[in-house]
This record gives sequence, C-alpha cells and structure tokens, in this order.
Amino acid sequence: MFKNLQSIDLGIIVMYFVLIFGVALYVYLRRKRQTKGSATEGYFLGGKDLSWIVVGASLFASNIGSEHLIGLAGQGASGDFVAGQFELLASLILLLLGWFFVPFYLRSGVFTMPGFLARRYDQWAKSYLSWVSIVAYVITKISVTIIAGGIVVTALLGINFWVGAVIIVLFTGIYTIIGGLKVVVLTDAVQMVILLAGSIGLTYFGLQELGGWDALVSVTTPEHLSLWRGIDDPDFPWTGILFGAPILGVWYWCTDQFIVQRVISAKNLDHARKGTIFGGFLKLLPLFLFVLPGVIAFALSQSPDASFEFPVVNGKVQYDQALPLLTLNILPAGMKGLVIAGILAALMSSLSSVFNSCSTLFTMDIYRKYKPDATPKRLVYVGQIATVVLVGLGLAWIPLMELIEGGLFQKLQSIQAYISPPIAAVFLIGIFSRKITSKAAKYSLLTGAVLGTSRLVLELVQQSLKAKGSSLPSILASITEINFLHFAVVLFVICTVVLLVTSKEKDAKPLSEIESITYSKKVNVGTSEPLNLALSIILVICVVALWVIFR
Repeated sequence: MFKNLQSIDLGIIVMYFVLIFGVALYVYLRRKRQTKGSATEGYFLGGKDLSWIVVGASLFASNIGSEHLIGLAGQGASGDFVAGQFELLASLILLLLGWFFVPFYLRSGVFTMPGFLARRYDQWAKSYLSWVSIVAYVITKISVTIIAGGIVVTALLGINFWVGAVIIVLFTGIYTIIGGLKVVVLTDAVQMVILLAGSIGLTYFGLQELGGWDALVSVTTPEHLSLWRGIDDPDFPWTGILFGAPILGVWYWCTDQFIVQRVISAKNLDHARKGTIFGGFLKLLPLFLFVLPGVIAFALSQSPDASFEFPVVNGKVQYDQALPLLTLNILPAGMKGLVIAGILAALMSSLSSVFNSCSTLFTMDIYRKYKPDATPKRLVYVGQIATVVLVGLGLAWIPLMELIEGGLFQKLQSIQAYISPPIAAVFLIGIFSRKITSKAAKYSLLTGAVLGTSRLVLELVQQSLKAKGSSLPSILASITEINFLHFAVVLFVICTVVLLVTSKEKDAKPLSEIESITYSKKVNVGTSEPLNLALSIILVICVVALWVIFR
C-alpha cells in the first residue's frame, strides 16, 4: 500500500500528525483558560496578538497549498516555468498590502473584508462580497486543494483518490474546529518549517541525481527556465503577466479574507507590515522549491536511464504527477517521509486557513446579520457547521473542474481571473478616491459578476461541446479564446470605468464616515519607517534580479 516507503518514513509522517494535533490541543486548552478578549475575537482573529514572524509565516504557509506544490511543479515539468511569475509578483503585492491597505484595515477595526466594504460603501456591498468570497472558496481553494490531496495520497501512498481526499479533509477539519485562527496560524508556522525543509531536500537531491545545474540546462529547452513569453503565447503572455496577474494579486493578497485575516490579527501596524515584508521574502522561494523540482522531474524523465516517466491518460501527459514521482524515485529513506509530511503540511495548512476564513465570513457577516443577539459560543458553533457544508460543496464541484483546460495551477488562476477584477477595482479605487459612491460600487460589482460568470460558463460549455465533436458559435467562441490574463485586464478596466462614470458627488458618503479609511495627505499610513522601507527596497531589487537572470 505505501509505495517505496520504509519504517522511518512512516514514522516521520506519524510524528508530523502528532505534532500538529499537539499544537492544536495546546492552543485549545490555553484559550479555555484565558479570559482576555471575547470568544469570537479569540476564535476568528486569534486574539489580535500575532507577532510579525507568525503573520509572515502564516501568509506563506496558508498560501502555499496543494495548487502550489502539485500545480507549480506540474507547470515546471510541462515547460511553463513562467508560472513562477505569480510567486514573484506576490512579493511585490504583499508590499502593497503592508504599506497601503493594512493601515486602513486596522483603523476600521473590522473582522472581515466584507465588513470593511460596509464601512466604505454599504451593507449591500458587504453581503455581495461575503457570498462571492464563499463561492470563490468553494470553486477554487477547497475543490482544488481536495483534488491535489487526492493526487498526493494516490501517487505517494497508493490510497484511492476519494478516500485519501476525505481523510485529509477530516484531519484538517478536526484541528481547525478545535482551535480557530490561533491554531491555524501557529500550525502554519510549524508547517512552513517542515515544508521548506522537505522542498529544499527535494531540489537538492533532484539536482544531485541529474548531475547538477549544467546537466539540467542541457536536457531542457529554454522555455523550461524562462520567466517570459511572447505576447502571442496562449497561456502566459508577458503582457498578461505584467498587467493581468497583478489584478489577480491585488484581489487575492490585498482584499481576500483568506489572506488579510492574518494581517489584521497582528499586534499592531508595525507587526502587520513587517509580517507582509517577511512574507514577501518567503514568496521568492517557490520558484526554486516548487517550480524548479518540476523542471528537474522532466529532465530526469528525458535521460536515457530514466527511472520513471510521466503517466499518460486519454493522450494527455499528466505533468501534475511531477512532485510525487520525484519524491518516490530519487529521495533516500527518511527524506521521503519528510517531503511527504511537507506536502501534507501544505495541503492541511491551505485547507485549515480556508475553513477558518469561511466560518468567519458566514458567521460574522451573514449569520450575525439575522441573529444579532447570538451568543459568542453560538457564533463559534455556527461557523464550525458552515465549514462542514462548504466542504461538501467543494467535493461536488470537483467533476466540473475537469472541463477547464490547463494544469491544476493554471485552472486556479483562470477561475480567479473571472472573479477578481471587479472586487480589486472596488477596493483599490474606493480606498484611493473618496468620490466613489455606494451605487457605483454596486453597478461595478454586478457588471463584473455578469461578465466574469459569462466567460466561465462559456469556457465550461466549450470544453463540453468539444468532447462531443461540436463547438460554440464563432462569436461566443472568440470570447473564450481571449487569454485569461488579458480578460482580467479588460474586465478590470470596464469595472473601473463603471465606478468612475456612475459616481455622482451628491451620492457620496459624508467625509466624516470614511475619512479614516480612505487615503489623503492628512491620513498617516506609517511610511516613515527606515528599516521596513530598506527591506522593502531590497525585496524589489531581488524580484527584478530574478526577472533578469531568468529572462
């Protein structure tokens, strides 16, 4: 049942689970003894006392989920090294979060991002974002993570796809329900260490097996080690990377509850900002620890004495198997267990984060609206039940994911390209312009929802029709042929124009209501911090250097 695994590997995996549940139990018992703060603040915001190192580690670990470990390695193996651009751009966008968004979020005192929209606009915007975020979690984070979990346990442990996926979900759900956000971020920190150790080992032993960097370059094509593609590239054109990917990044890193919840749980603005900078430096690593192993796996499969080859299903090479194949075939005993523990850590970290975010959104922004007198204990219980329901919906969405083209990571990015532009526009323009009105935000969000949903539906229908030997009418088919990153740019521009054109000065909220949560020269956002500024400049230089090296 356990492929190529020895007792020491299984022992390390068992120790990992014991460690994670030990941390969860410790946090649970400690919270039971504490009286500081409300039960809801303790469960959903971790008591608002997180240090910068915990914030940064949690940003990295919760983001580096299954779609990264499995998906990025798969993109690297298929020749899409350029997928690493999303990781490098994340470093820059985390600076945007820390320097420009966080001060307004902390000043607002909200639990959730929909709560912030209620302060900036109105209750309609709050409800819209709450429901859209939950739907987005189901069709992106939860379902993609479960898919990758199934791939991992099937390839590494020989367990049936669905059985393995459900096991991962149950284990993660248990410790998330026990401890809330505090246990999520603390286990994130533990899982980050395990994840990095395993990934470094995988890259090192992979290069050793191959014969070093020169051997890697000699076996692969230039595309396997290039971060840039031509403007006519169907998947990752440079125009889409520079202009479309940042839009997805602003939505995910700066406005999404899944990420921002960690930052608004920091002790203060300084810890929050340092946490985003630390997280930005950590985001430089996936290019070498997740994408590069996929390239190594491809190179090993091409060598004359290859010890493995990628499986082919229905004529398609399964490049998403790169990481499991590399783990099983080149690592020594002990290291296999560590890498598998790291993969499980990423899966569980990502799932636990989205579980807690979903419970926070549903409980604080939806349920409490209809039950304002609910006790803190009742709110926590409702959040836990909501998570169980959302997991079921995520499982139900998985079959439809097969209708979207591309590898696991590309599927995730393409779906986000249809969801993120209107939300990014409403947050970004709304914070930097006090003239944007609630009505304009409503029109912009609805416009984006209609256009984004239409594109997603057309793509699903197109793939279904192709399988049956037919296709969409040419006009509709041409819409699906627009690169998803270019589509994100077009959608963002349309939503921004709607915001600006439909905002009437007479409808604007009184300045007294939004003065502290919108930008002006009079609002202090804490930019006079020499150390943080220097570290931010160094981070930007690192990103530019990698762009040049892997041009």
